Amino acid sequence: MKLDRITVNARQMNGQPCIRGMRLTVKRVLEALSTYPDRAELKREYPELEEEDIRQALAYAAAHLDDAVIELAGKP
Repeated sequence: MKLDRITVNARQMNGQPCIRGMRLTVKRVLEALSTYPDRAELKREYPELEEEDIRQALAYAAAHLDDAVIELAGKP
């Protein structure tokens, strides 16, 4: 998976993953997506954000979530 727009620098934003070296974290992009589901409104709020930035932020978050199947007790 190509995530060349996600950057991590220990001296920037406390080492949080950012978009293209900007002071815009992946977490902030995800929060903005939940606040502004309309992409046009999101881009008005964050004009520096490109569509590929959004796609890679979502891909980065998905890649870093655990998706294990857990068997429930008492289930056949």
